[in-house]
Amino acid sequence: MKKLIGKILLVLLGIAILGVMLFFIALWKNSRPMAEDYYETTPVYGTLEEKYNGLGPYSVSYLEFPAGDTLEKYEIYYPSDLETSKQSYPVVIMVNGTGISGSRYGAVMRRLASWGFIVAGNEDENSRNGASSASTLDFLLTQNEAATSVFFQKINTERIGIAGHSQGGVGAVNAATQQANGSLYRALYIASPASAFWGREDTLGLDWSYDTGKLTAPAFLVAGTGKWDAGTTEDALATEGQGISPLWSLRQNYEEASSCGMKVMARRADADHGDMLYYGDGYMTAWFLYHLCGDAEAGTVFLGEAAEIKDNPLWQDVQIDMEGAK
Repeated sequence: MKKLIGKILLVLLGIAILGVMLFFIALWKNSRPMAEDYYETTPVYGTLEEKYNGLGPYSVSYLEFPAGDTLEKYEIYYPSDLETSKQSYPVVIMVNGTGISGSRYGAVMRRLASWGFIVAGNEDENSRNGASSASTLDFLLTQNEAATSVFFQKINTERIGIAGHSQGGVGAVNAATQQANGSLYRALYIASPASAFWGREDTLGLDWSYDTGKLTAPAFLVAGTGKWDAGTTEDALATEGQGISPLWSLRQNYEEASSCGMKVMARRADADHGDMLYYGDGYMTAWFLYHLCGDAEAGTVFLGEAAEIKDNPLWQDVQIDMEGAK
């Protein structure tokens, strides 16, 4: 009997190890760097999705600063006009996925900055606790007060957002809910975050856990319908067939985010885990333009009966709660 129990435990352990291996294989397969013009080949459908998926009206400049430790450096993309302008600019902190440094997100960050945002990241490849994002935001705030910095009095501290994909999605939530400066975020974009299944003690570990119920800022949650994201089961307790960010997890995160004001969830049809790093760019940009800049046109992507995302065939499982909408 003891031998039989031992064999069963070994089988279960093997299944768990295999699941974790497949999880990281999926992340590795989908962590390819972006070409500078990646947005030109991204499938889009809606008029506004097409508009906001492309480049914005601003030329973009880049600066980097040493950060030390696992962060290595702070990477900041910003509208070139900032250097001569007297106005302040909204900020988006970019949170890295597993094994991906911020320097591999350069094209994504540059495109977003062309819409008028200061976009900042770092090289941390294990961003899930939100600490590296908190450090990046603190650094920017320090630059905002340094008279010798190009960013002196150029950062609008009332208009700060955060965006993360995969492990970065986990990190974005934890940056906003567990870090000391988390209350400064006014909007979140959370793409394909690892589900609660992967944050269990018997899978990747509790340090992968997060709680959208603690969010107090508007949240836009997305994932793909491909096999790596969606998996093959809709059972949250299943030990086999779990995707990285399946529909059951997206719904759970959306439902639990009851204190964040406006919230939206949607899945991108025929897109998989790695695709979601950039397939949501158009609507991510609209989300930040609306919440951080008050752009009324961008808001029509999500607001009202004619909200574009509702009628876009590239998106499905759309749910929108407009509580807190401006």
